[in-house]
Amino acid sequence: MIIVGLTGGIGSGKSTVLQLFKELGAVVYIADVEAKELMNSDKQLIQDITTLFGEKAYVNNKLSRNYIANVVFNDKEKLKALNTLVHPKVKLHFKKFIEKQTTKVVMYESAILFESGTNTICDYVITVTANFEDKIERIIKRDKISKQQILERMQHQTSDVIKIEKSDFIITNTTLEATKKQVDKLYKVLVEK
Repeated sequence: MIIVGLTGGIGSGKSTVLQLFKELGAVVYIADVEAKELMNSDKQLIQDITTLFGEKAYVNNKLSRNYIANVVFNDKEKLKALNTLVHPKVKLHFKKFIEKQTTKVVMYESAILFESGTNTICDYVITVTANFEDKIERIIKRDKISKQQILERMQHQTSDVIKIEKSDFIITNTTLEATKKQVDKLYKVLVEK
């Protein structure tokens, strides 16, 4: 079994690429989805997040994502502290996840693969990239937010240039057909490794 990290900036099309790999037979683990699940189910994590952010962190026993996002957007130390709580839990959860798998390829998708240090548990890393204007257009359509809000979010992410330098493979997401060809070719390479 090989573990392949999949990353890319906001609007790059990671979800589309991940779905294409899944259709070819890869098992997928979406770190962000699992992290949210753990923040709502792991009793110790809930307690630690409440200690860090106060009682407003949870409303009706559910993580108040808007509240947390507003706090960490303006406070890098709080973001770092949150990541210190969440990342080890996600890594442990992923280790248990892969123990149950029998497939050849497991994809670990995370927008912050390098920032969280999770790239170190991957055999290979793929960065998905796209044309800047395509990214903006996709995010506006998906999230219904302004270009200014998107640019602010992008400023908080590691640039594609840095991610590409650290990656083993790059997928340039243009048209669905072209992206599918790249994924098909790359999947064959990975399965043969």
